[in-house]
Amino acid sequence: MQGNLLFALFALLAATVALVPLAKWLGLGTILGYLAAGILIGPYALGLVTDTELIRVIADFGIVLMLFLIGLEMRPADLWRLRRQMLGLGLTQIVLTSAVLMAVVMLIGLSWQSALIVALALSMSSTAIAMQSVDQRNLAKTDTGRASLAVLLVQDVAVIPILAAIPVLALMSGSPADVLVEGATEAVEFVEGGARFGGWVLAFGIVGTFIAALLGSRFVIRPLMHFVAATHAREAFTALALALVVGAALGTSALGMSPALGAFIGGVLLSDSEYRHELEGNLAPFKDLLLGLFFVSVGMSIEFSVVLASPLLVLALVAALVSVKMLVLFVLSTFFRMHLGDRLLLAILLSQAGEFAFVILQFAQNSGAITSNANGLLTVVVALSMAATPLLLLLFDRVWAPRQHTTAAKPASERIDEQHKIIVLGYGRFGQIITRLLRAQGFEMTLIDDDPAQIELVKRFGVKVFYGDGGRLDILRAAGADRARMIVIAVAGGERILRIADLIRRNFPHVIVVARAIDRSHAHDLMALGVNVFERETFRSALTLGRRALEALGYSPDSAQRLADAFERHDNHLLHDSFGLRHDQDAYIGLVKRSAELLDEVMRADRDRSLEPPDEGNIDKPHKAGSE
Repeated sequence: MQGNLLFALFALLAATVALVPLAKWLGLGTILGYLAAGILIGPYALGLVTDTELIRVIADFGIVLMLFLIGLEMRPADLWRLRRQMLGLGLTQIVLTSAVLMAVVMLIGLSWQSALIVALALSMSSTAIAMQSVDQRNLAKTDTGRASLAVLLVQDVAVIPILAAIPVLALMSGSPADVLVEGATEAVEFVEGGARFGGWVLAFGIVGTFIAALLGSRFVIRPLMHFVAATHAREAFTALALALVVGAALGTSALGMSPALGAFIGGVLLSDSEYRHELEGNLAPFKDLLLGLFFVSVGMSIEFSVVLASPLLVLALVAALVSVKMLVLFVLSTFFRMHLGDRLLLAILLSQAGEFAFVILQFAQNSGAITSNANGLLTVVVALSMAATPLLLLLFDRVWAPRQHTTAAKPASERIDEQHKIIVLGYGRFGQIITRLLRAQGFEMTLIDDDPAQIELVKRFGVKVFYGDGGRLDILRAAGADRARMIVIAVAGGERILRIADLIRRNFPHVIVVARAIDRSHAHDLMALGVNVFERETFRSALTLGRRALEALGYSPDSAQRLADAFERHDNHLLHDSFGLRHDQDAYIGLVKRSAELLDEVMRADRDRSLEPPDEGNIDKPHKAGSE
């Protein structure tokens, strides 16, 4: 860094504060704002901060934190379900992308060995950019989000054999002795060490480490978290959360694997812990800050002297890299029956080269596989490909999905100066209906929503809604959750509803929780959290429409209502009876089949006791109410 550390930190923060909100306001996204901030203060513009390597080392921890938090959202069963995408999409993507890029790189004069190393480096995608974009778009639970994660996990694992292959390829390329500098000696030692210990030892080490982590998370970490949480020392729990992430990253680093992969596995092992949401709340601020620092470091690394020296070559390489990766991903995702828009979005999300490319290219230079000039050129190409992704996403939103729009920058949470016995989280269509019904009975409520546009809209009708995220403990406390009688969860998103319900049950056990359920499986998840007052959002409307369909087919209103009531009673019984079997798929399917047969018998008996259904000739002539 130039000058002292405080000045460098001030420059980083000032540039971020100035440019990130501006980029967000212009609809360009926060990532472009961070990149612009890095370019502005970096060594190739104002030169306020020059030690980009130190910044990147610190910022890489943001990627580690992000993978840990993603792991907390995954169950081992969820990870197992990704095996097809990991093998069929992730592994195949690396092979095909590397083959095509190798041919392209050989056109600029590199040997096939050096071209293969460069192609393998560029086949990696950026975990930070891809998963940050997935998170900002709420795509984590979609096909696009899961496929992105599967590909990135395979790429993290692939770094190990790629680094191991570099010294061998460097020696095969016949690089002159004066080029094989100190890094080459280290590379040869790396190969000899690998041969001495053997692949079996490494394999047993990986399996042993995973088993140790599994046992440790169950019998050491969880009791330790319980002890620390019982002391109510918030800073100690935050320190424990950071220590867990660092420890998981160190475990895989010791085996030569990606620290981010170790953090992800650590998160998965703790995904069913009762302290999962507390871990998320403590680590999320660090993750966001360090990821922003990573994007700043990428902007700082763009060496514009290289761009100005060979602008057409740089642009051609960036275009070739992005086009090849998008084409390969788009074609491969076709075999997984993804929607056209999802395929295109996946291709854009993973179209850039990744942060591991910097490591692989530097290692390749040290090994003598590529020259320093080639490394400088390719490093700029990698950085520019990262910068291209937000622009491509913006183009996707404006051209392919014109109905999507960039949400305006959210204001800071308001000071909630009302504390009523009922709190409603989410004031969309679902929340409005509940609120109007309760208000008609004389109840007063505190309304909270996180959509500024919706808040401004209902303000015109004289409705006071506070801005805030109902999933934050401080917001709930400010709204008076400690003294509330009931909290209504009317927000959208199944996972978000579960997180809020779990947060309320753990911190405010006396409160009655009324929740919006997405479907039967989501209702079971709510029941597991102790939430018994819920309504499946489509069930009652579908049941009403079914009753009206019977009336249109000639049933009297009374008969149609009786049949609908019988169906509702039977389905509610099934909902509660199947709760205990929700984890046993065979038993669950058997219960549903028997229940369907029983329903047919009940409905047939009810029909036999009443009027026979109308024949086809009377479909357009409904019975009168008294014709029964």
